[in-house]
Amino acid sequence: MASLAGRKALVTGASGGLGAHFARVLALNGAAVAVAARRLEDCARIVAEIADQGGKAVAVTLDVRSTRSVEQALGETEAAIGPLDILVNNAGIAETAPWLSVSEDAFERILDTNLKGAYRVATGFARLARGRSAPASIVNIASILGLGVTGQVGPYAVSKAGLVQMTRSMALEWARFGIRVNALCPGYVETDINRDFFATEAGQAIIKRIPQRRLGQMADLDGALLLLAGPAGAYMTGTTLAVDGGHLLAPL
Repeated sequence: MASLAGRKALVTGASGGLGAHFARVLALNGAAVAVAARRLEDCARIVAEIADQGGKAVAVTLDVRSTRSVEQALGETEAAIGPLDILVNNAGIAETAPWLSVSEDAFERILDTNLKGAYRVATGFARLARGRSAPASIVNIASILGLGVTGQVGPYAVSKAGLVQMTRSMALEWARFGIRVNALCPGYVETDINRDFFATEAGQAIIKRIPQRRLGQMADLDGALLLLAGPAGAYMTGTTLAVDGGHLLAPL
């Protein structure tokens, strides 16, 4: 049920971190994967790693803030690997600041990437998929901060809350086309970017508030990703799935 043999997937924001990990997981479970982001050289490195492990992938330039870039990336991807049936909407940015220090430009930049960017790619993907007989799946990578709240990351939390609601709305409208739309909401997951912070006193204090008393590892998201993307989740749409070590059960 976890096999993605014969499936074709696009992963946005896949030049590093969670996006690169998601691309690897899909490829090593049988999918042909387009590794898409603005930094094509980094995407090419991920593609080479996937190929070394026996997977199939291509690198695609994609800026989710540009409708033209999205259209070009979708066209290039389907020309390279065939008709897409899986989309992982992972591209996103965050900034840390209290609301009274957030500029309008920063707010717009975060929403344009995290929410409007996901909208651009999802709707472009759906226009291609809706006329095909094969089922399709969109996995929007949201966050537990779209379900709960903490300080200093207001615009990011707003963008992820919007992504959760957009997931439900798209799922309702597109079910008739055979397109499933679900949201994966990671908790705090250790990456190269945040590892040093979580080693600090402030970072350790956050970890102590997680009921499992540990950070998530990227591999902890694999089962949820494969469930939502593949045939095991065929009767799931409009679902918001938190993978957070129980963090939503405690104050964020």
